[in-house]
Amino acid sequence: MKYQIKNEVSMDQALADTTWIINGMFGTPDEPKMPEVLSGEDFEDLVDMERLKKAAGPIADGSGLYRKHCVSCHGVTGNGRGENSAILDPYPRDYRMGLFKWKSTKRGAKPTRDDLVHVIGDGIDGTAMKKIPELSEEDVEALVDYVIYLSIRGEVERTIIDEAVFELDFEVDRILDTEFAERMKTEGESIRKQVEAWEEDGEDEESPVAKLAEKLEYYEDSIGLADELAEDIAGSWLDAEDDFVEVPDPPEDVPVPDSYEEFVQMQSGDEAEALTASVERGKAVFTGKIAGCNKCHGNSGKGDGQNKDYDDWTKDWTSRVGLKPEDLETLIPLMARGAMPPKNALPRNFTEGVFRGGSSREDLYRRITQGIEGSPMPAASTFVPGEYEKVDIWHLINFIRSLQESSDQPAAEMQAAK
Repeated sequence: MKYQIKNEVSMDQALADTTWIINGMFGTPDEPKMPEVLSGEDFEDLVDMERLKKAAGPIADGSGLYRKHCVSCHGVTGNGRGENSAILDPYPRDYRMGLFKWKSTKRGAKPTRDDLVHVIGDGIDGTAMKKIPELSEEDVEALVDYVIYLSIRGEVERTIIDEAVFELDFEVDRILDTEFAERMKTEGESIRKQVEAWEEDGEDEESPVAKLAEKLEYYEDSIGLADELAEDIAGSWLDAEDDFVEVPDPPEDVPVPDSYEEFVQMQSGDEAEALTASVERGKAVFTGKIAGCNKCHGNSGKGDGQNKDYDDWTKDWTSRVGLKPEDLETLIPLMARGAMPPKNALPRNFTEGVFRGGSSREDLYRRITQGIEGSPMPAASTFVPGEYEKVDIWHLINFIRSLQESSDQPAAEMQAAK
């Protein structure tokens, strides 16, 4: 619909053609499968079919974990538009763009399995994504497989349409001739033999087989493109382990507590003076011109700086196709089809002590150095001697930790109380 509005051409046929391809490759939510192109040993550890079946399908003995625990927020296709999604803040994650915020990998990389295990198993502080005690370790692993499956499926689907928009004229072209594709299911071998014989005979352009050869070539190009996309996208999931961000130890002369409770204890311990100096240095960097954290988070870290930006999920169907997120009247056709009203991506208020991606010093180190995927939070990796150096990341962590106003309640409870 975003392309239909932008280009003033119907996308119904393009969507129907793409749906035919995707269902053929990935099956349905009730009966999922992985594409044949991903059946080789290179991809055998990506998604386990037994776990996939346990998570997919209707709620029953041995299946339906996703329907039972996740679909009301994340939707059947993983589009983040389940029946409860509109009332939640933040909105549930849409897996189909292949973007995940809370991960231990580099910006631009997929999360590791362990990242998804943590999010699904433990929940996300300050959101409706809560820990579900009844889930066993095997259940969590099954849901991880299903999230990966939905993400690959959705990203392939979206990418097919994205690329077709720039390559085809939808007034005359189609992504796939589905009528011919249906014939290929039962007549494929016969059609290929006819075309091969025609080519061996010298490719007579007046032959009735000439049109058949043209259709076959277009069909194979379309299916081949979808297979290539599936391999590339699935490969990026396999590459995640190689993109893991190792976090170095802080310098010996810079004490860096791993939690707010440790921070409070350290304030009255032997390292109190060094910690105070670190916090002061962190404050200077936080409000300095290079790191410029205060531009969004505010000078006192209350999230009261720039707060009019949007995340990539919103920009994808608004500003990136020339639609203004704040112009709700223009967006009505999209919202009528399920898109939810744009909400600003608000900077974190550090005084609450709520860190959705984890609050350990390693978690915060990765948030600062890599940014947050899909959000306006950039990677703070441009260093300037004397103004912002690598060691200052640890000072920033200490300053951010110092902003929390109280530890009388666990951080998640404080957020929920608001």
